[in-house]
Amino acid sequence: MTEYSQPSESGGYRAFTAAEVWPETVRALPVGSPITGEVVGRRPFGVFLSIDGRPEAAGLAEIVRMPRCMELPVVGQLVAGTVVWHEEHNRQVRISLREWAEHEDLLPGFVDRVGQTVAGRVTKIASIGYFVRIADCVEGLVPVSGSAEGVREGQDVQVRIVSVDPERSRVVLAAADGGA
Repeated sequence: MTEYSQPSESGGYRAFTAAEVWPETVRALPVGSPITGEVVGRRPFGVFLSIDGRPEAAGLAEIVRMPRCMELPVVGQLVAGTVVWHEEHNRQVRISLREWAEHEDLLPGFVDRVGQTVAGRVTKIASIGYFVRIADCVEGLVPVSGSAEGVREGQDVQVRIVSVDPERSRVVLAAADGGA
C-alpha cells in the first residue's frame, strides 16, 4: 500500500493512502479534464504519469490509444492529455495523451486508392521485401522473391497500391515499374 503525506493544519504532516483520497481524486479530475504531468514509468502496455497537482493520483496512458507509428514517451518527459476514465479497482486515472488524440490516421484514406501509383521512400529492406512510407504513419510492403536488388533505404520510389487492410494495419504495394 502506497502512502503519501501532505501538510496538516497543526503544522506537521498527515500520512494518507491513495484509497483514502480516491473519491477526491475522481472529483478533482472528472472525465474530460485536461492534465499535465511527468512520465514516471514505462511498461509494454503504456506509461504511468505523475499528474501535476495530484501527487496521490496514478495516471496511465495505455498503448491501445497510441497511433501505430508513434512511440511511448520516455521517463521524465512532460506530457499533456485528457482524463478518459477512472479505474476504480486499482485507482488509476486513464489518460489520452494530447499528441495521440490529435494524430490523424491516414491509412483508411488509402482504401479508395487501391490501384493508384504513389511516391514513397524506402524505410527498411527485409528478406520478404522492402517497406515504403507513402504518407505520415503509413507504410506498406513491396513483397519480393529473392533480394530487393537495386533498392536501398532512403531511396525515393514509385509504387502501386495493391491492397489496404485498415483492421490489420497492412498495406501491400508493388513496384510501379513491375520490377523488384
